[in-house]
Amino acid sequence: MNTFERWLTLWVALCIAAGIALGQWFPAPFQAIGALEIARVNLPVGVLIWVMVIPMLLKVDFGALAQVRQHWRGIGVTLFVNWAVKPFSMALLGWLFVRHVFAPWLPADQADSYIAGLILLAAAPCTAMVFVWSRLTGGHPLFTLSQVALNDTIMVFAFAPIVGLLLGLSAITVPWDTLLTSVGLYIVLPVVVAQLWRRALLRRGPEALAAVLAWLGPASMAALLATLVLLFAFQGRAILQQPLVIAMLAVPITLQVVFNAALAYGLNRRLGEAHCVACPSALIGASNFFELAVAAAISLFGFESGAALATVVGVLIEVPLMLVVVRVVNASRGWYERGAPAKAPG
Repeated sequence: MNTFERWLTLWVALCIAAGIALGQWFPAPFQAIGALEIARVNLPVGVLIWVMVIPMLLKVDFGALAQVRQHWRGIGVTLFVNWAVKPFSMALLGWLFVRHVFAPWLPADQADSYIAGLILLAAAPCTAMVFVWSRLTGGHPLFTLSQVALNDTIMVFAFAPIVGLLLGLSAITVPWDTLLTSVGLYIVLPVVVAQLWRRALLRRGPEALAAVLAWLGPASMAALLATLVLLFAFQGRAILQQPLVIAMLAVPITLQVVFNAALAYGLNRRLGEAHCVACPSALIGASNFFELAVAAAISLFGFESGAALATVVGVLIEVPLMLVVVRVVNASRGWYERGAPAKAPG
């Protein structure tokens, strides 16, 4: 993890402060940016999201799907946690905390939107930062790569139905046309573009891909931070009126990360999977593709929605939370291996 990634939470916090201040001091330019929409897709944010997402998808080798059989226990655990547990546990936590525990202190007209943002956050597994977390835990690189490739493939087909189902169960109106447009714009098209570009670069050699990734990496992070400035410029008034909203939304997100990381880690141990597979399995099971969640929230509910704010809270706390998970799985290796004799990962 480079210095910038290690301090990502600090940069996010600074962007929050900058966005709130700029939105209060210069409201007209941000209102003009917010009005640049086609079919409910904000064009400046759409460009920024693509700059964020493409470098991550360039790293994914879908050829790694052929290796899935070598790690079927860990793959099975992660798929179960990512697609059968995490979105539903987040919907439950959102209902519990937003509609009940914190309801007296949250604006009632934003309750549905907050829950929708939490669901969007949990419905897409992390794509890029997982490689960083896996490396910090000595995770099996081939397992990590094959799991990310498989999750990205499933996400193309499963993201919209899961989000639609959970929003419907939460009595939130599902704008299916906008949801499907978001899936096409922020998942399908970037995957196709990134894979075509990856193949073209690899024809010139691995060093060509590495050079492009080295150039795009900083641009990706800059796009993320610029998106956050825009979001908080629109959210600033609501945050100043309700300064504890971010802390309250952080509670279900934190519980979701801890629960799903522990569940994936424990299930891998129970099944006798190697520690170098259990670590990335737990990390993939706990983290989120927050770039997609932010983009979908803006498209579905708008810049000033509680959904957009909830997804950005996920960005704010993900790095420190995942570093805690990294520390725990590294420190518990002895306990893990005493309880489950390691099987060869492949």
